Amino acid sequence: MAANESYHKQLARKNELKLRELRQSLPSFCDRFFRGIEPTTASRTRLAYATDLKVFFQYVQTQIPRFNNRDIYTSDITILDEINCYDIENYLDYLKVYTNSEGVTLTNDENGLKRKLSAVRSLYRYFYFHHEVSGNPAAQVAVPKIHEKAIIRLDENETAELLDTVEYGAGGSDRLQAFHEKTKDRDLALVTLLLGTGIRISECIGLDLNDVDFDNDRIKVTRKGGNEAYVYFGSEVREALQIYYQKRCSLTAASGHENALFLSNRMSRMTVRNAEVLVKKYARSAVALKKITPHKLRSTYGTQLYKETGDIYLVADVLGHKDVNTTRRHYAAIEEERRRSAKDKVHLRRED
Repeated sequence: MAANESYHKQLARKNELKLRELRQSLPSFCDRFFRGIEPTTASRTRLAYATDLKVFFQYVQTQIPRFNNRDIYTSDITILDEINCYDIENYLDYLKVYTNSEGVTLTNDENGLKRKLSAVRSLYRYFYFHHEVSGNPAAQVAVPKIHEKAIIRLDENETAELLDTVEYGAGGSDRLQAFHEKTKDRDLALVTLLLGTGIRISECIGLDLNDVDFDNDRIKVTRKGGNEAYVYFGSEVREALQIYYQKRCSLTAASGHENALFLSNRMSRMTVRNAEVLVKKYARSAVALKKITPHKLRSTYGTQLYKETGDIYLVADVLGHKDVNTTRRHYAAIEEERRRSAKDKVHLRRED
Protein backbone atom coordinates (compact mmCIF):
# COMPACT_ATOMS: atom_id res chain seq x y z
CA MET A 1 0.00 0.00 0.00
CA ALA A 2 1.69 3.22 -1.15
CA ALA A 3 1.89 5.95 1.47
CA ASN A 4 1.07 8.64 -1.07
CA GLU A 5 -1.86 6.76 -2.58
CA SER A 6 -5.23 8.31 -1.72
CA TYR A 7 -7.89 6.42 0.19
CA HIS A 8 -10.16 6.34 -2.84
CA LYS A 9 -7.43 4.86 -5.06
CA GLN A 10 -6.68 2.26 -2.40
CA LEU A 11 -10.38 1.41 -2.16
CA ALA A 12 -10.75 1.17 -5.94
CA ARG A 13 -7.76 -1.18 -6.10
CA LYS A 14 -9.18 -3.41 -3.36
CA ASN A 15 -12.54 -3.48 -5.13
CA GLU A 16 -10.88 -4.50 -8.40
CA LEU A 17 -9.10 -7.38 -6.68
CA LYS A 18 -12.37 -8.55 -5.09
CA LEU A 19 -14.13 -8.20 -8.46
CA ARG A 20 -11.45 -10.28 -10.16
CA GLU A 21 -12.01 -13.03 -7.61
CA LEU A 22 -15.81 -12.89 -7.92
CA ARG A 23 -15.69 -13.08 -11.70
CA GLN A 24 -14.23 -16.57 -11.37
CA SER A 25 -17.61 -17.71 -9.98
CA LEU A 26 -19.60 -16.28 -12.91
CA PRO A 27 -20.15 -17.55 -16.46
CA SER A 28 -17.18 -16.57 -18.64
CA PHE A 29 -19.25 -14.29 -20.89
CA CYS A 30 -19.71 -11.95 -17.91
CA ASP A 31 -16.09 -10.88 -18.37
CA ARG A 32 -17.08 -8.99 -21.51
CA PHE A 33 -19.85 -7.24 -19.56
CA PHE A 34 -17.50 -6.02 -16.84
CA ARG A 35 -14.88 -4.86 -19.31
CA GLY A 36 -17.55 -3.04 -21.29
CA ILE A 37 -19.04 -1.10 -18.37
CA GLU A 38 -15.70 -0.23 -16.74
CA PRO A 39 -15.35 3.23 -18.36
CA THR A 40 -18.78 4.35 -17.14
CA THR A 41 -19.06 2.80 -13.68
CA ALA A 42 -17.27 3.04 -10.35
CA SER A 43 -15.39 0.02 -9.00
CA ARG A 44 -17.90 -0.14 -6.14
CA THR A 45 -20.77 -0.46 -8.63
CA ARG A 46 -19.07 -3.24 -10.59
CA LEU A 47 -18.33 -5.14 -7.40
CA ALA A 48 -21.98 -4.86 -6.33
CA TYR A 49 -23.10 -6.10 -9.76
CA ALA A 50 -20.77 -9.10 -9.53
CA THR A 51 -22.04 -9.98 -6.06
CA ASP A 52 -25.66 -9.79 -7.18
CA LEU A 53 -25.09 -11.65 -10.46
CA LYS A 54 -23.47 -14.48 -8.52
CA VAL A 55 -26.73 -14.87 -6.59
CA PHE A 56 -28.74 -14.68 -9.84
CA PHE A 57 -26.80 -17.45 -11.61
CA GLN A 58 -26.86 -19.63 -8.50
CA TYR A 59 -30.66 -19.24 -8.56
CA VAL A 60 -30.83 -20.14 -12.27
CA GLN A 61 -28.69 -23.24 -11.74
CA THR A 62 -30.43 -24.55 -8.61
CA GLN A 63 -33.99 -23.22 -8.66
CA ILE A 64 -35.08 -23.39 -12.32
CA PRO A 65 -35.67 -27.12 -13.09
CA ARG A 66 -34.74 -26.99 -16.76
CA PHE A 67 -31.22 -25.80 -15.84
CA ASN A 68 -30.62 -28.23 -12.97
CA ASN A 69 -28.69 -30.76 -15.06
CA ARG A 70 -26.67 -28.22 -17.01
CA ASP A 71 -23.50 -26.40 -16.10
CA ILE A 72 -24.48 -22.82 -16.83
CA TYR A 73 -21.02 -21.61 -15.82
CA THR A 74 -19.41 -23.21 -18.87
CA SER A 75 -22.32 -22.35 -21.20
CA ASP A 76 -22.02 -19.65 -23.83
CA ILE A 77 -24.06 -16.46 -23.88
CA THR A 78 -27.02 -18.07 -25.66
CA ILE A 79 -28.15 -19.34 -22.26
CA LEU A 80 -29.37 -15.82 -21.51
CA ASP A 81 -31.93 -16.22 -24.31
CA GLU A 82 -33.32 -19.27 -22.51
CA ILE A 83 -34.18 -17.22 -19.42
CA ASN A 84 -37.53 -15.43 -19.64
CA CYS A 85 -39.21 -12.62 -17.74
CA TYR A 86 -41.21 -15.09 -15.62
CA ASP A 87 -37.95 -16.65 -14.44
CA ILE A 88 -36.73 -13.23 -13.35
CA GLU A 89 -40.02 -12.39 -11.62
CA ASN A 90 -39.78 -15.68 -9.72
CA TYR A 91 -36.18 -14.80 -8.86
CA LEU A 92 -37.33 -11.59 -7.17
CA ASP A 93 -39.93 -13.52 -5.19
CA TYR A 94 -37.26 -16.05 -4.18
CA LEU A 95 -34.98 -13.26 -2.95
CA LYS A 96 -37.45 -12.11 -0.32
CA VAL A 97 -36.32 -15.03 1.87
CA TYR A 98 -33.70 -17.54 0.70
CA THR A 99 -30.78 -19.63 1.88
CA ASN A 100 -27.42 -18.96 0.28
CA SER A 101 -24.74 -21.50 -0.66
CA GLU A 102 -23.24 -21.26 2.86
CA GLY A 103 -26.56 -22.23 4.44
CA VAL A 104 -27.31 -18.73 5.76
CA THR A 105 -30.89 -17.47 5.53
CA LEU A 106 -31.06 -14.02 3.93
CA THR A 107 -33.84 -11.54 3.21
CA ASN A 108 -34.22 -8.55 0.91
CA ASP A 109 -36.43 -5.51 1.32
CA GLU A 110 -37.68 -3.36 -1.57
CA ASN A 111 -34.33 -1.64 -1.98
CA GLY A 112 -32.46 -4.94 -2.01
CA LEU A 113 -34.80 -6.38 -4.66
CA LYS A 114 -34.45 -3.25 -6.78
CA ARG A 115 -30.66 -3.39 -6.59
CA LYS A 116 -30.48 -7.06 -7.55
CA LEU A 117 -32.87 -6.54 -10.46
CA SER A 118 -30.72 -3.59 -11.57
CA ALA A 119 -27.71 -5.90 -11.90
CA VAL A 120 -29.63 -8.35 -14.10
CA ARG A 121 -31.09 -5.51 -16.16
CA SER A 122 -27.65 -4.02 -16.74
CA LEU A 123 -26.30 -7.38 -17.90
CA TYR A 124 -29.10 -7.89 -20.39
CA ARG A 125 -29.07 -4.27 -21.53
CA TYR A 126 -25.37 -4.45 -22.34
CA PHE A 127 -25.57 -7.65 -24.37
CA TYR A 128 -28.83 -6.65 -26.07
CA PHE A 129 -27.26 -3.35 -27.14
CA HIS A 130 -24.33 -5.28 -28.64
CA HIS A 131 -26.70 -7.72 -30.40
CA GLU A 132 -25.37 -10.73 -28.50
CA VAL A 133 -28.81 -11.74 -27.18
CA SER A 134 -32.08 -11.71 -29.07
CA GLY A 135 -34.22 -10.17 -26.33
CA ASN A 136 -34.20 -8.32 -23.04
CA PRO A 137 -36.62 -10.07 -20.67
CA ALA A 138 -35.27 -8.17 -17.65
CA ALA A 139 -36.69 -4.95 -19.11
CA GLN A 140 -40.18 -6.51 -18.97
CA VAL A 141 -39.97 -7.06 -15.20
CA ALA A 142 -41.49 -4.30 -13.09
CA VAL A 143 -39.14 -2.55 -10.69
CA PRO A 144 -40.24 -3.11 -7.06
CA LYS A 145 -42.07 -0.10 -5.69
CA ILE A 146 -40.05 1.68 -3.02
CA HIS A 147 -42.13 3.02 -0.15
CA GLU A 148 -40.69 6.20 1.25
CA LYS A 149 -39.62 6.02 4.88
CA ALA A 150 -39.87 8.86 7.32
CA ILE A 151 -36.55 10.71 7.46
CA ILE A 152 -35.02 10.65 10.92
CA ARG A 153 -33.04 13.72 11.88
CA LEU A 154 -31.97 15.50 15.04
CA ASP A 155 -33.59 18.68 16.29
CA GLU A 156 -31.44 21.48 17.70
CA ASN A 157 -31.61 20.30 21.31
CA GLU A 158 -30.72 16.74 20.30
CA THR A 159 -27.78 17.97 18.22
CA ALA A 160 -26.43 19.88 21.21
CA GLU A 161 -26.96 16.88 23.48
CA LEU A 162 -25.09 14.60 21.07
CA LEU A 163 -22.12 16.97 20.82
CA ASP A 164 -22.02 17.35 24.61
CA THR A 165 -21.95 13.58 24.98
CA VAL A 166 -19.09 13.29 22.50
CA GLU A 167 -17.13 16.04 24.25
CA TYR A 168 -17.71 15.13 27.89
CA GLY A 169 -18.50 11.43 27.73
CA ALA A 170 -21.52 9.41 28.82
CA GLY A 171 -20.26 8.44 32.24
CA GLY A 172 -19.48 4.86 33.13
CA SER A 173 -16.45 3.28 34.73
CA ASP A 174 -13.09 4.96 35.21
CA ARG A 175 -11.71 2.76 32.46
CA LEU A 176 -14.37 3.94 29.99
CA GLN A 177 -13.80 7.56 30.91
CA ALA A 178 -10.05 7.15 30.46
CA PHE A 179 -10.62 5.62 27.02
CA HIS A 180 -12.96 8.49 26.16
CA GLU A 181 -10.29 11.04 27.08
CA LYS A 182 -7.92 9.41 24.59
CA THR A 183 -10.38 9.52 21.69
CA LYS A 184 -12.65 12.50 22.37
CA ASP A 185 -10.75 15.04 20.23
CA ARG A 186 -10.93 12.74 17.21
CA ASP A 187 -14.54 11.77 17.88
CA LEU A 188 -15.67 15.36 18.39
CA ALA A 189 -13.92 16.49 15.22
CA LEU A 190 -15.54 13.69 13.20
CA VAL A 191 -19.08 14.14 14.53
CA THR A 192 -18.88 17.94 14.34
CA LEU A 193 -17.63 17.70 10.76
CA LEU A 194 -20.51 15.43 9.76
CA LEU A 195 -23.09 17.66 11.45
CA GLY A 196 -21.53 20.87 10.20
CA THR A 197 -20.99 20.00 6.53
CA GLY A 198 -23.36 17.15 5.65
CA ILE A 199 -20.63 15.15 3.93
CA ARG A 200 -21.06 11.41 3.49
CA ILE A 201 -19.31 9.11 5.91
CA SER A 202 -17.20 7.67 3.07
CA GLU A 203 -16.14 11.21 2.14
CA CYS A 204 -15.26 11.90 5.77
CA ILE A 205 -13.07 8.90 6.44
CA GLY A 206 -11.47 9.33 3.01
CA LEU A 207 -10.04 12.73 3.97
CA ASP A 208 -6.28 13.14 4.01
CA LEU A 209 -4.35 15.66 6.08
CA ASN A 210 -3.70 17.85 3.04
CA ASP A 211 -7.42 17.91 2.19
CA VAL A 212 -8.04 20.31 5.10
CA ASP A 213 -7.57 23.98 4.22
CA PHE A 214 -7.82 26.14 7.34
CA ASP A 215 -6.86 29.28 5.37
CA ASN A 216 -10.15 29.08 3.46
CA ASP A 217 -12.18 27.03 5.96
CA ARG A 218 -12.81 24.19 3.56
CA ILE A 219 -12.11 20.52 2.90
CA LYS A 220 -11.59 18.74 -0.41
CA VAL A 221 -13.78 15.66 -0.70
CA THR A 222 -14.12 12.98 -3.34
CA ARG A 223 -17.78 12.59 -4.20
CA LYS A 224 -19.61 9.51 -5.42
CA GLY A 225 -18.41 8.88 -8.95
CA GLY A 226 -14.91 10.18 -8.21
CA ASN A 227 -15.48 13.92 -8.68
CA GLU A 228 -13.64 16.24 -6.30
CA ALA A 229 -15.34 19.19 -4.61
CA TYR A 230 -14.65 21.76 -1.92
CA VAL A 231 -16.98 21.85 1.06
CA TYR A 232 -16.82 24.85 3.40
CA PHE A 233 -17.17 24.73 7.18
CA GLY A 234 -18.05 27.19 9.92
CA SER A 235 -16.32 28.26 13.11
CA GLU A 236 -17.59 25.37 15.26
CA VAL A 237 -16.24 22.80 12.82
CA ARG A 238 -13.01 24.76 12.46
CA GLU A 239 -12.40 24.77 16.22
CA ALA A 240 -13.02 21.03 16.64
CA LEU A 241 -10.95 20.19 13.58
CA GLN A 242 -7.99 22.34 14.61
CA ILE A 243 -7.77 20.74 18.05
CA TYR A 244 -7.77 17.26 16.57
CA TYR A 245 -5.56 18.20 13.61
CA GLN A 246 -2.82 19.41 15.93
CA LYS A 247 -2.99 16.17 17.90
CA ARG A 248 -3.15 14.07 14.72
CA CYS A 249 0.06 15.60 13.39
CA SER A 250 1.90 14.29 16.46
CA LEU A 251 0.73 10.71 15.92
CA THR A 252 2.69 8.06 14.05
CA ALA A 253 0.34 6.34 11.62
CA ALA A 254 0.67 2.75 10.44
CA SER A 255 2.50 2.16 7.18
CA GLY A 256 0.37 3.14 4.22
CA HIS A 257 -1.90 5.34 6.34
CA GLU A 258 0.43 8.28 6.91
CA ASN A 259 -1.81 10.75 5.08
CA ALA A 260 -5.11 9.71 6.67
CA LEU A 261 -6.84 12.42 8.70
CA PHE A 262 -8.97 10.19 10.93
CA LEU A 263 -7.05 7.31 12.48
CA SER A 264 -8.43 4.31 14.31
CA ASN A 265 -7.02 3.15 17.64
CA ARG A 266 -4.69 0.92 15.63
CA MET A 267 -3.23 3.99 13.91
CA SER A 268 -4.68 2.99 10.53
CA ARG A 269 -7.28 4.95 8.59
CA MET A 270 -10.73 4.64 10.13
CA THR A 271 -13.16 2.54 8.13
CA VAL A 272 -16.79 3.32 7.42
CA ARG A 273 -17.69 0.63 9.93
CA ASN A 274 -15.47 2.24 12.60
CA ALA A 275 -17.20 5.58 12.13
CA GLU A 276 -20.70 4.05 12.14
CA VAL A 277 -20.02 2.29 15.44
CA LEU A 278 -18.60 5.51 16.89
CA VAL A 279 -21.67 7.59 15.97
CA LYS A 280 -24.12 4.95 17.18
CA LYS A 281 -22.28 4.60 20.50
CA TYR A 282 -22.66 8.27 21.36
CA ALA A 283 -26.18 8.51 19.90
CA ARG A 284 -27.45 5.70 22.12
CA SER A 285 -26.50 7.75 25.18
CA ALA A 286 -27.60 11.14 23.87
CA VAL A 287 -30.72 10.38 21.79
CA ALA A 288 -31.93 6.98 22.91
CA LEU A 289 -35.32 7.18 21.17
CA LYS A 290 -33.92 7.73 17.69
CA LYS A 291 -31.79 5.35 15.66
CA ILE A 292 -29.00 7.68 14.62
CA THR A 293 -26.43 6.80 11.96
CA PRO A 294 -23.88 8.96 10.11
CA HIS A 295 -26.43 9.38 7.30
CA LYS A 296 -28.93 10.80 9.79
CA LEU A 297 -26.35 13.45 10.69
CA ARG A 298 -26.17 14.31 6.98
CA SER A 299 -29.97 14.63 6.89
CA THR A 300 -29.84 16.83 9.98
CA TYR A 301 -27.42 19.22 8.28
CA GLY A 302 -29.45 19.32 5.06
CA THR A 303 -32.65 20.05 7.00
CA GLN A 304 -31.06 22.86 8.97
CA LEU A 305 -29.48 24.40 5.87
CA TYR A 306 -32.77 24.31 4.00
CA LYS A 307 -34.67 25.85 6.91
CA GLU A 308 -32.13 28.68 7.10
CA THR A 309 -31.84 29.40 3.37
CA GLY A 310 -34.97 28.01 1.70
CA ASP A 311 -32.70 27.31 -1.30
CA ILE A 312 -33.16 23.71 -2.43
CA TYR A 313 -30.53 24.13 -5.17
CA LEU A 314 -27.93 25.26 -2.64
CA VAL A 315 -28.73 22.27 -0.43
CA ALA A 316 -28.42 19.90 -3.40
CA ASP A 317 -25.08 21.42 -4.38
CA VAL A 318 -23.60 21.33 -0.88
CA LEU A 319 -24.76 17.74 -0.28
CA GLY A 320 -23.40 16.63 -3.65
CA HIS A 321 -26.72 15.49 -5.11
CA LYS A 322 -26.49 15.25 -8.90
CA ASP A 323 -30.26 15.62 -9.26
CA VAL A 324 -32.09 18.31 -7.30
CA ASN A 325 -35.19 16.10 -7.31
CA THR A 326 -33.33 13.72 -4.98
CA THR A 327 -32.94 16.59 -2.55
CA ARG A 328 -36.51 17.73 -3.05
CA ARG A 329 -37.86 14.29 -2.12
CA HIS A 330 -35.85 14.31 1.10
CA TYR A 331 -37.03 17.73 2.19
CA ALA A 332 -40.58 17.69 0.79
CA ALA A 333 -42.10 17.92 4.28
CA ILE A 334 -40.20 21.12 4.99
CA GLU A 335 -41.28 22.58 1.65
CA GLU A 336 -44.88 21.76 2.59
CA GLU A 337 -44.44 23.68 5.87
CA ARG A 338 -43.04 26.67 4.01
CA ARG A 339 -45.91 26.62 1.52
CA ARG A 340 -48.41 26.41 4.38
CA SER A 341 -46.82 29.38 6.10
CA ALA A 342 -47.26 31.46 2.92
CA LYS A 343 -51.02 31.68 3.48
CA ASP A 344 -50.60 34.40 6.10
CA LYS A 345 -47.89 36.39 4.33
CA VAL A 346 -50.07 38.32 1.89
CA HIS A 347 -52.97 40.49 3.16
CA LEU A 348 -55.65 41.45 0.68
CA ARG A 349 -57.03 44.32 2.76
CA ARG A 350 -55.00 46.59 4.93
CA GLU A 351 -56.09 46.43 8.54
CA ASP A 352 -57.02 49.74 10.19
